[in-house]
Amino acid sequence: MALAAAMAALAAAMSPAAQAADISGAGATFPYPIYAKWADAYKKETGIGLNYQSIGSGGGIKQIKAKTVTFGASDAPLKGSELDEAGLAQFPMVMGGIVPVVNLAGIKPGELVLDGKTLADIFQGKITKWDDAAIKKLNPESKLPSQAIAVVHRSDGSGTTFNFSYYLSDVSAEWKDKVGAAQALEWPVGIGAKGNEGVAANVTQAAGSIGYVEYAYAKQNKMIFADMINKDGKKVEPSAKTFAAAASNANWSSQPGYGVILANQPGADSWPMTSATWILVYKKPEDKAATAEALKFFGWAYKNGGKMADELDYVAMPEAVSKSVEAMWAKDVVTK
Repeated sequence: MALAAAMAALAAAMSPAAQAADISGAGATFPYPIYAKWADAYKKETGIGLNYQSIGSGGGIKQIKAKTVTFGASDAPLKGSELDEAGLAQFPMVMGGIVPVVNLAGIKPGELVLDGKTLADIFQGKITKWDDAAIKKLNPESKLPSQAIAVVHRSDGSGTTFNFSYYLSDVSAEWKDKVGAAQALEWPVGIGAKGNEGVAANVTQAAGSIGYVEYAYAKQNKMIFADMINKDGKKVEPSAKTFAAAASNANWSSQPGYGVILANQPGADSWPMTSATWILVYKKPEDKAATAEALKFFGWAYKNGGKMADELDYVAMPEAVSKSVEAMWAKDVVTK
């Protein structure tokens, strides 16, 4: 209920009646639940709202490059050359996990187990029935129906898709060769849906279906999610703990714009489809005051948003990372 209320508050901030001082941004649907929750708390504290369009990472990148919003949001980090060419600064805001979600009668959340190769084969259309031998081998005690698998994937440019397909490319040579990793793919099978919201809605409605969403959407919609076999061969369930485990050895300064990919990290407790999500702002913005206001919000979220992130099973950025980011703002982003 708290998440629903926060989303309603953010929707209100997106109305034409939103204050002129509200912060404008657009992009990734992956962090929308936590941005909604932060926005609700921040508006109560400061009176300033967040006008955030949850349109997908591809849309967010397009809008910030078109300078129609103060910040863009993407789950697929831009490379250093692209950041330099556009004059953008990039920084990670929060981390979370992508989970396979299914609509399968008689299966409860966490009862189904999948591994990377099996997941890749399902999304390639090589495995077409729920009682396929590969799935049954991973789930010997489950009563799997002889039911066709309906694949649901993103139709929009999506950082969630980038991270999901990056993971599948890492665990399946065939996926890497035939499909690859990108925000938008030529999907071998399945039906497309817009945003994490659209995938969640489609899987909820279609019996026998499978999709992939950020974990907060699975929880909010009471969806059946699968556990995974990770890189160390251990069965893990999605949680803030397993997402944090995957990020524990990340060297954030090793990539331009902190663009570290967290998919398929080693560690017995690591969730294999963990991802950060990034913010994009101009180093020399046309509206310096608007960018300064946006950075105030993100600084507030770094300092005050950890508990709220944990409540939705996101993982706050480590303090050392947030301090490094704030130092980068002071050095690289002109707000006066």
